[in-house]
Amino acid sequence: MKDPAKFTAEAIERLRHDVPAKTVIAASGGIDSTVAAVLAERALGDRAKALFVDTGLLRQGEVERVGAHFRASGLRFEVLPAADRFLHALDGISDPEEKRRRIGTTFIRLFEEEADRFGTDRLIQGTIAPDWIESGGQLRDTIKTHHNVGGVPADSRLVLVEPLRDLYKDEVRALAQHLGVPSPERQPFPGPGLAVRVSGVVTAERVALARVANAVVEEEIDRAVAAGRLARPWQYFAVLLSGRTVGVTGDNRAYGQAVSVRVVESLDAMTATAMAVPPDVLRTIAERITRVLGSQVTRVLYDVTDKPPATIEWE
Repeated sequence: MKDPAKFTAEAIERLRHDVPAKTVIAASGGIDSTVAAVLAERALGDRAKALFVDTGLLRQGEVERVGAHFRASGLRFEVLPAADRFLHALDGISDPEEKRRRIGTTFIRLFEEEADRFGTDRLIQGTIAPDWIESGGQLRDTIKTHHNVGGVPADSRLVLVEPLRDLYKDEVRALAQHLGVPSPERQPFPGPGLAVRVSGVVTAERVALARVANAVVEEEIDRAVAAGRLARPWQYFAVLLSGRTVGVTGDNRAYGQAVSVRVVESLDAMTATAMAVPPDVLRTIAERITRVLGSQVTRVLYDVTDKPPATIEWE
């Protein structure tokens, strides 16, 4: 995409053609879905209904942060509380692919209900090229199923509309800047949320641990960036690992969980390089996570693997 203005005009025209009546928008709060929602509102006005789902798998303060971002982008939206529904769908599931499929199905069933209430069968998603490429598109192997691609059940009655399908992340950010969407450079957050940052079985308690650890990583990396000690990363977060590890709390033995910290730079998410974070920043992250979470987390690791061979997210 060389000309964002031209792309915008063409996308609005396509949306008006592809959505003859009403539509609902899967608005996750990320840059992709926000740009798709802004295009839809400009094309369809009040015939578009933007929906933000609180899955219970979001980062600390995410609902409030996304709401403020949508309002700054001029979007009208509704928040759908659905934490119990998603945690029930993930009950006992540890396989990453099955997690993504179940999350995708739960999203779609929820959007089907809302679409019925709104009188439509159209769903606009912010799917971009890496989503369907990594999900096995164009005769490629499935690296990981993105919930908005491979997670869509075959019997869904919704007609998907994907105005950004052929764009990469850097192109979406350029388009966001053209559309006046604030903070187009903010880091991506996976649609399945913290479910793919909790390795192994997902429970409300384990999600809560990952949420706290993730917040510490974001705060300390943001502080290092503000101090000029680190370039703004593409993505930075914590993963709660599935194994347990022996530790010491005071004079007592503890058998807690481990957290892996991930900080990478990238251009389009197709490849990524693990960043050299100052050692004292990493020590501060480890000290804060283990202090705040006590004996529940007894070890913090730093992931130095590039993409490839690893993916950015662990699952």
